[in-house]
Parts: sequence; structure tokens; C-alpha cells
Amino acid sequence: MTSIVLYCRPGFEKECGAEIQEKAAWNEMYGYLELKKNQGLVFFHLQVPEHGEALLKKLPLKRLIFTRQWFVTLTEKIELPDYNRVEAIVESLGTEWQYDDLRMEMPDTNDGKELSKFCRKLAVPLRQGLRKANILTNKKTEFKAEEGGTILHALFLSGQDVILGFSFADNSSPHVMGIPRLKFPSLAPSRSTLKLDEAFLYFIPRNEWSTRLTSGMNAVDLGSAPGGWTYQLVRRGMMVTAIDNGPMAESLMETGQVKHKMMDGFKYLPMKQNVYWLVCDMIEKPQKVAKLMSEWLLNGHCKEAMFNLKLPMKGRYQQVNEDLQAIKDAFTEHQVKYELYAKHLYYDREEITVHARLI
Repeated sequence: MTSIVLYCRPGFEKECGAEIQEKAAWNEMYGYLELKKNQGLVFFHLQVPEHGEALLKKLPLKRLIFTRQWFVTLTEKIELPDYNRVEAIVESLGTEWQYDDLRMEMPDTNDGKELSKFCRKLAVPLRQGLRKANILTNKKTEFKAEEGGTILHALFLSGQDVILGFSFADNSSPHVMGIPRLKFPSLAPSRSTLKLDEAFLYFIPRNEWSTRLTSGMNAVDLGSAPGGWTYQLVRRGMMVTAIDNGPMAESLMETGQVKHKMMDGFKYLPMKQNVYWLVCDMIEKPQKVAKLMSEWLLNGHCKEAMFNLKLPMKGRYQQVNEDLQAIKDAFTEHQVKYELYAKHLYYDREEITVHARLI
């Protein structure tokens, strides 16, 4: 049976499954779910085998909130021998398809972390075996996802069990399992800084950083203390107005790029309409934050907004849809064109990150 395998944050398999099933149904493609609880894996088993490839071509991964990475299965679970694992994998693939890159993957769990050591050791001989069999291309230069092509995925459930599949480079994450490995900056005042760093990497194309993430821009950080998100703005050379009743890190204030106003983020409005970025990671009801963000954009107080919406304990997918729809309704009511994306990023926890701008 052909299936789509989706990676998500462990504990969010239900939301990931509900989303892919709904989006597939919109495209008149149907199947049933198999959730690997707390393993960050969802299997969407399709009624029509051809729908796997069709859905990966038709549905942008960027439109899926809870899915980090995905692929269509080529094989059922393969039981590998203790020896000659490379030969067993090569033989199971046949010679019909050729792939441009290989991703060695595993569940995002503690057991998966141990399994990653095994995968790293197997990766080199497996690549060599696949190239020798002409299953993997013999490119001399490093593979670049933006150039297109097809990715071969090897999902190891253990050292003896693997599922093989493929995705399209232009509609899949460039990162293994959809996880960017970011280093925590030693000068950042909190680990929340990684959330905004990942958001910029994910939502803003790198070839547009020179115009959309550049030095000299004005930015506002609502709910800024102690400055995890402000740090990402400062390191990119922006001038930041930080709004929070709590204290900011002295290291940020000493840069001369930050003005700290001790007040409620819901009450602050800029005096001039020269703010490009609005960022917000306030611990508030998501409906309230969503309304505030759409108001800032519609009133011209900022050009782009990056913000988090906190998730409830139950009904998370339904709540996310309602919050995003409220923003869309506000934009539609004012008859403006907009860009709106949301993602449950790797460094998010009980929240999703949303990027919005008027175009």
C-alpha cells in the first residue's frame, strides 16, 4: 500500500494527521491514518496508490502547519539482515528510478537519537552502493534543494527495520526530518531566540534577506523581556523598540540599538509609520494576539509581522484554524492582498509561528 509518511513534533501526531487528511480530501484524495504516538510519525495510507505522488506535487508542504517533512513510500517496512544491509536496501529499490540525494532519517525520540549513530555509520557505504547501482546520481557538486530533483528517504525504525520513500526537493524540507540544527548564541538572553531565528530561516527566502532582513530597519518587539527575540533583530543590525513591563538584558541595551518602553504590549502604538518588522511572543490568548497583529498590519504600523500563537491543551488544530481564519477574514474585509503562513517549527513547543504581510 502506498502511504505518505509525515514527520511532526512528538505528541502532535493527532493534529498532523487531521491536517493531512483534511487537505487531501479537499483535493479528492482519501485514505486512513496510522499515528505513531509520541514518535512524531504519521502514516497516511492512501486508497489510490497514484495519489501519493500526486498529492506531493499538488499540495505545498509550506501550507501544512504541523508537518515538518514528508515522503511517499516506495516500500513497506523492510527487515534488514545483520550483514549486507546495503545490498538489501539496493535490491529492494530496483533500477526504475534515480534520485538526487539521500536522507537518512529516524523518529525524533530518545531511541531515535541512539539510532542516529547507526545511520551515520551506514550513510557512506549506502551512498556508495546506491551510486554504484546508478540509483543515486553521481553529482560532483553538493546537492542543492532549490535546484530541484528527487530525494530518497530511508526512515530507520530500528537497525533492522527501514521504510524507503521519495519526495520532491522543491516541495520538501531541505533539512533531515525537517529539523534545522541551530546553535544557541552565547550572548542571547534566552533560548526563545532560536524560535525567531528559525522563523526567519523558514519564512523569508534567503535571496530576499538583503531587502527584508537588513541593517537599518526599524522593528518593534511586543512582550520582549528579557530579549530573546530582540537579540535576533539586533544581530541583523535593526533598531528595536522593546515593549515589556519586565527588564531587558543589559547586553542588549548596551548596543545602543534598543529602546525599552515599560508598558503593556497591547497598548503600545508607534508614533511614526516607519516600522518594518513587528515581532511578538507574548503569553496571551491566541485570539487576542491574532487580532492585534492584523490591526497593526491593516493600520500600516508595520510591513511584516512574525508572531507566535499559543496552543490550548485540547482542540489544538481547530483553534489554530479559527485563529488564522480570523486574520484572513480581517484582511478580506479590508480588501487587501496578503501573504499568511503558519508552522509548528522545531524550536516551538506549545505554540505555532505565524508570518503575515500585506502585498
